[in-house]
Amino acid sequence: MINKRIQMLRQKMAERRITIYVVPTSDFHESEYVGDYFKARKFITGFTGSAGTAVITMDQAGLWTDGRYFIQAAAQLANSEVELFKMGEENVPTVIEFIRDHLVQGGGLGFDGRVINGRLGTELKELAEQKKASFHTSQDLVGMIWEERPAMPMEPVFLLEEQYTGESTTSKIKRVREKMKQSNADVHILTSLDDIAWVLNIRGNDILHFPVVLSFLAITQTECCLFIHSKVLSESVRMQLEQWGITICDYEAIYSYVAQIEAKKTVWMDCDRVNFNICNQLNSEVKVLNQENPTVRMKAIKNPVELENLRNAHVEDGVAFTKFMYWLKTNVGKIPMTEITASDYLAERRKERKGFLDLSFDTIAAYEANGAMMHYCADPESAAVLEPRGFLLVDSGGHYYQGTTDITRTMALGPITEKQREYFTIVLRSNLNLAAAKFLYGCNGHNLDILSRGPLWELGLDYKCGTGHGVGYLLNVHEAPNGFRWKIVPERKDSAIFEEGMVTTDEPGVYLEGEYGIRTENELVCCKAEKNEYGQFMKFETITYAPIDLDAIDPELLTKREKQLLNDYHHMVYEKLSPYLTEEEQKWLQVYTRAV
Repeated sequence: MINKRIQMLRQKMAERRITIYVVPTSDFHESEYVGDYFKARKFITGFTGSAGTAVITMDQAGLWTDGRYFIQAAAQLANSEVELFKMGEENVPTVIEFIRDHLVQGGGLGFDGRVINGRLGTELKELAEQKKASFHTSQDLVGMIWEERPAMPMEPVFLLEEQYTGESTTSKIKRVREKMKQSNADVHILTSLDDIAWVLNIRGNDILHFPVVLSFLAITQTECCLFIHSKVLSESVRMQLEQWGITICDYEAIYSYVAQIEAKKTVWMDCDRVNFNICNQLNSEVKVLNQENPTVRMKAIKNPVELENLRNAHVEDGVAFTKFMYWLKTNVGKIPMTEITASDYLAERRKERKGFLDLSFDTIAAYEANGAMMHYCADPESAAVLEPRGFLLVDSGGHYYQGTTDITRTMALGPITEKQREYFTIVLRSNLNLAAAKFLYGCNGHNLDILSRGPLWELGLDYKCGTGHGVGYLLNVHEAPNGFRWKIVPERKDSAIFEEGMVTTDEPGVYLEGEYGIRTENELVCCKAEKNEYGQFMKFETITYAPIDLDAIDPELLTKREKQLLNDYHHMVYEKLSPYLTEEEQKWLQVYTRAV
């Protein structure tokens, strides 16, 4: 099926004299996750992961993806002609390097200019010019061969009240305009969906598990134009937006709007987030201020109202997860269970909690060897049966009116090996040490990542991903610009200095292909500690509340300090959650949060 689709695409390419066609994982907004309508790369390669780029030539087909997906991609591409290129690995060319090597003089390079960002699109255009190749960006060739393509999402929009956001829409727009004035920008073009949702205090459901709305936004000192499918706005929502001074425009009108911006004007837009066709519509005499959207830093720093709501959301989420863990640990081996029935049970417990709206991503419930695939997704036909032995890794979260959660726990379902126990304990040490960090203001995730990786590196172990990412407020579960990783990955844009109010996950792990995976994940809020002659010290507050499986640890591998950190954490978990549990669940939680 995949090879047939590639041949059909090559026919469309040949008709247009295109010799290389690029298919990224993106929508018109450079979103990390996309709706079914935009899953062209999945359609043409069969790879279902959330990140990857396909490059199709007349005699080759390649897929580039990162370390989170190496195992999954290899399995899903096995029966097709698509070759896996492992990004970041030694001697593996980048997408650009591959195209440079394979684009022949006088050939043709093409892509849908709406789904590739301005920076990459410009780089590809320059490459085509160097090779005197034709350049094609106006047609979606995959769309031409995609029969029964899902409809473009157009879900209803709702407003998020100030009791949850802590700041009005007009205040946020005013802050953006102040930043524009400081940078001498006349127009700000905003196309990233989470930024638009945040600044307008709107939410939707145009991407599964990501409460955003397909839209574009243009802000000047006197205008605020929202480009959106009109059918998604109820009369009351439309009226409220208009009262806030927002002009409603047709979704597709963004391209003509941009083309009409007067010469000599300064346009602020992040060309890594704005699609190539929008960038290409600008008058050549318009000055482009290509830098990060001001809303990125604004929304990353949660205000006091958001932080208090988040703590409450994590209590609700912690209750749901603890009820699930109690059920799992007490029933495994007694009643039939699979990865899917387990994740379904957890979803049902979340639905019972106050303020719950949706899962924050597809739950990863991965038993034994499946846990080694960081973004594994169980299939109903092949989901593993859970047995009273080994590890089950569950990475999950929820969207609540009070905020977004993301938690991972690895649980022993019965006997485990000494090596599994050792590695579980090392991962726990990594998690605790990072959460307990105290540091001077000015540090970013690169400064602190060693606290997490250190115990693993001592054993010659590592994990092929970052240690943690920012988390949105009822928005994207992965949010820039804060994160933890040991080296700079430019496209991740997660190297910001930690500010008070930023929320970041702490999720070290061990992944052994064909054997098992271990991950322990909590969310941390950056807080101020003391200020003295050395400067402002910072620290973290852990706001994820759920037991870490004591059945899987080796206390002898923990230092005295680490034992105290674990005991303090578990004491907090019991105090936060026990009032919401049944008597039996309370007794169980008391055992699973006991001091070690």
